[in-house]
Amino acid sequence: MTGAVSDSTQPTSREESEPGVELLVEDAIIDGDRPVQRGGARAAFAYPTFRRVYIGALLSNIGSWMQTVILGAFIYHQTGSATYVALGTLTQLGPLLLLSIAGGAVADRFSRRTVLVVVSVEQLLFPLAIAALVTEHSPDMALLLACILAIGVGQAVYAPAYSALIPTLVDRKDMAGAISLNSANMNLSRVIGPAIGGVLYAKVGASWVFVGNAVTYLFIIAALWGLQLPRAVVEEGESRLRRLLGGIHAARRDRVVASCLGTMVLFSFFCLPVAVLMPVLAHANLGLDEDSVAYGMLYAAFGFGAVVGALSIGTVLVGRDLAKLVRLGLVGYAVSLAAFALVRQPGFAYPAAFLVGVCYFGTVTSLSTVLQQRLDDAVRGRVMALWIMAFGGTVPIGAIVAGPLSDLAGITTVLLVGAGVAAVLAVFAGVVPVGRRRVDGAPAPPRPARPITVAVTGPDRARGAGLRADGVLGLGVVTVIVLVRQGCLG
Repeated sequence: MTGAVSDSTQPTSREESEPGVELLVEDAIIDGDRPVQRGGARAAFAYPTFRRVYIGALLSNIGSWMQTVILGAFIYHQTGSATYVALGTLTQLGPLLLLSIAGGAVADRFSRRTVLVVVSVEQLLFPLAIAALVTEHSPDMALLLACILAIGVGQAVYAPAYSALIPTLVDRKDMAGAISLNSANMNLSRVIGPAIGGVLYAKVGASWVFVGNAVTYLFIIAALWGLQLPRAVVEEGESRLRRLLGGIHAARRDRVVASCLGTMVLFSFFCLPVAVLMPVLAHANLGLDEDSVAYGMLYAAFGFGAVVGALSIGTVLVGRDLAKLVRLGLVGYAVSLAAFALVRQPGFAYPAAFLVGVCYFGTVTSLSTVLQQRLDDAVRGRVMALWIMAFGGTVPIGAIVAGPLSDLAGITTVLLVGAGVAAVLAVFAGVVPVGRRRVDGAPAPPRPARPITVAVTGPDRARGAGLRADGVLGLGVVTVIVLVRQGCLG
């Protein structure tokens, strides 16, 4: 099986298939425009195939975020319980934790375009079912959760395939820009979607929000329909179990991959319930109704900050030391989240939410960029399934624990705990450049791309870094398992 670190020295065919990219770079210089920096967002966006998929995904994601935000607000309005809000999120995102490994294996075994189109059709149908359900005076909450669960199962297949697809649409040297744009895509939709959803919810009701989400899936289906991709490479004689667990084997062999995944597990579980429990914070701390336009704007401020944070990695911060960016992002997140938890006036809450978003996705995009640059395409889907489990799959587990805690101790206490964990991660899970190996296996230039791992000092630095990476990953997994069992038993 191909390892996590790409050792290929052969040139890619991406530049040959889309030579206009190089011409765009040259034209920018000749015409006196600002040169297109390789590795940046502008260079990635110059690829026609990437641009088409990007726009289709943006329009589809807008609908998804309309639905996600309004679902939380609708459930809270019906039940008045933060626990029910967290449970709704668990049914939608929980399958990412349980089924993403299988989804990653599917992404590496079959045509990613076909997988994405089929799942998009499924994702189109269930929002229509939810739209019909919520028109009832007293919706059946069990049936609603079942529909949300079906959407979550589809996402467990869709997310690894899409995450593995995006970097293959550009040349490897422009991968960082593509990842930055992809992160910004999700968060730009986080800005636009809640704003539209909040207005629709207040004016015409929740059902039309879900209908609108269903319609937006037509855009990504159209963008993917004519896409031509290389056939999946499958190792002959590989057992189904080994294929299924290929991402885990790749992560164990690569200390950098293990470090990124472990840090993301802890960050997602302890620090990100704010993204799920925003309706609770808005109601309890700021006096905002969850079905108001003001609430939609609060979530949009958070999402707009995330757009800025994600885009900064592929624009103004391109080429900077990703290790320092991760550390600074964690420190900034700790400070801004604490401020967001303590403010009681909406006027102060909006800029605080914006800063939380900036630091949140600046950190996540930096980690994701390092991870994707380490991966070979043959195993990319399965390793990205682990990333999705560490990111999207762990968030609802943290939320299902944080929901009851916020009912008991208050949302402020829960967020302050998250801020404290982010500060601890900045100190003890900081990342620094180690080694001089390029991701393609070629000799490193004087100023190489900077792979990262966990920092230690002294003569055993390399050995200690590997142990610390395994420790972060192991601690994250054990922490999640223990807390989930306690939540289930309690």
